[in-house]
Amino acid sequence: MSIKVQIVDDSAVIRQAVQDVLQRDLDIEITGSACDPLQALEQMQEQWPDVIVLDIEMPKMDGITFLKKLMREHPTPVVICSSLGTDAAAVAVEALAAGAFTIIAKPMLRADDFLRDTSTNLLTAVRGASTAKVLSLVRPHLARVAISSAGPRTTADSVLAPPVTGEAGEESSEQIIAIGISIGGAQALEQILPTLPVDSPGLLIVQHMPKEFTAAYASRMDSLCAIEVREAQSGDVVTTGRALIAPGGKHMVLRRDDRAYRVDVMDGPLVSRHRPSIDVLFRSVAKCAGRNALGIIMTGIGDDGAKGLREMREAGARTYAQDDASCVVVAMPHAAKLADPQCATVTLRQITELIISMRKVGA
Repeated sequence: MSIKVQIVDDSAVIRQAVQDVLQRDLDIEITGSACDPLQALEQMQEQWPDVIVLDIEMPKMDGITFLKKLMREHPTPVVICSSLGTDAAAVAVEALAAGAFTIIAKPMLRADDFLRDTSTNLLTAVRGASTAKVLSLVRPHLARVAISSAGPRTTADSVLAPPVTGEAGEESSEQIIAIGISIGGAQALEQILPTLPVDSPGLLIVQHMPKEFTAAYASRMDSLCAIEVREAQSGDVVTTGRALIAPGGKHMVLRRDDRAYRVDVMDGPLVSRHRPSIDVLFRSVAKCAGRNALGIIMTGIGDDGAKGLREMREAGARTYAQDDASCVVVAMPHAAKLADPQCATVTLRQITELIISMRKVGA
């Protein structure tokens, strides 16, 4: 059965470029192409799509208003395809919080840039979105998928050497929380981070997100939280009451100097088809923090983080995977459980409780 897709963008050039990309996949059928949400609604009454590819800035009704209307009245998986400007990035992140499945950055130059730079991400996003059952804005989304992106697989070995026994040192009162998350991450983290008290242990987060959006995402989360949330920079200290989010397009690793845990942000190859890679972060936490850490793999497509989470447990860390019921996409937690059946399953509320409980260690 084909995946039915509605395209909504005020640019005829972009609409055609999106259509050209999606029609490369024989399983995808374009059921409508509209210049604004009102025209899209008329087309969709004839045949409701499985996935909507939506721009944000449009005449008659903006994309955010349309998205919220959809989620109230006819919840449907939406892939936001947005321009790269700073203001647009902030609005795109707002769309994630409003229930969008994911966001794709579209080049601002020519259609051939779109076809070259964005096609694989767009196809993967639409295929993933087609499996997601969006229930409402106030309930978690459910999905049952296992999708891997195209391209060669590179492991964390290309960035960091594997951990060795005893490398992380002795147990300490300093605790590290490492979280890996992808599709559905914006909604899930909004149910966790704003509930954390200011004396929560330091958090390191890899959220799969285009590089144009992570700073805006971190800024939005910071405005909602008692703890500090910011996009990580090399040399940042991992400390009580601070969450560091890996910048899009860069790997983030933990290191330990004589006085503190710090992070480094670096270039490097795609690992497990991602940069930042959860596997890279988790391996660095296994090497540096070991039993002083807690690792959590959450909603997302693919298997990034599964090997790294197992390495964390083997180094003495406590490890957990988000439960199916609260996931938008269960593939990453399932991959973690497959790699290490000892990994425990937890709800979003239990994740919050685990993080808060870690602040008491060594007290």
